[in-house]
Amino acid sequence: MTRSTRLLDLIQLLRTYRRPVSGAALAQRLGISIRTLYRDIATLQAQGADIQGAPGFGYVLKPGFLMPPMMLSEEEIEALVLGARWVAARTDDELKDAARNALAKIAAVLPADLRRELETNSLLVSSARKPVVGITDLAAVREAIRQGFKLDIGYADINGRSTNRRIWPFALGYFEETRVLAAWCELREDFRHFRAERIASMIVTDIRVPQTRRHLLAEWRRVHNVKNDM
Repeated sequence: MTRSTRLLDLIQLLRTYRRPVSGAALAQRLGISIRTLYRDIATLQAQGADIQGAPGFGYVLKPGFLMPPMMLSEEEIEALVLGARWVAARTDDELKDAARNALAKIAAVLPADLRRELETNSLLVSSARKPVVGITDLAAVREAIRQGFKLDIGYADINGRSTNRRIWPFALGYFEETRVLAAWCELREDFRHFRAERIASMIVTDIRVPQTRRHLLAEWRRVHNVKNDM
């Protein structure tokens, strides 16, 4: 266990106690010596953790302390690296660059031991062939979703019949074989899913969607009985 991980575990353990807990009990739970525990508590106090108590009296963490955002466990680092590598292998150039830049920024502020974990991570993602997305500019779609603008699209169904739609985009799904845009369709007056490769034309309007993305996503989940796993 790295020291950074140990400090994070200590904070998480202290959060489970509402009353002072002895140093011996904490050391036993963490599998460390009492001397190491005292050093770790002193380190956390120096970083701003409001840990009250002393040897022989027990310790308690007062509410309100937030760990520095880069105090990550090894498994959390593995999850970030694996996710970033999946994005780099299976999405468009803009998201690929964003994933690489995000990892670089995280690495720059990690403690040295955790930075080594990130840089030497051995979880790999296969470089599968990217799905065909046709003329759809996925970066423009994501920006429209963020800004809350309606889209005018020309869309072909599975039989090749084309229709013009004005839609309220709120989510973009990345699947192995395709990309799917979830939106409210003004023509159908219902939620619809549009495969990127079937969008023949797309214009980002300057018309605002009358509902928030959060509301649309929540209603879509309710209608389609989709659980929120994140």
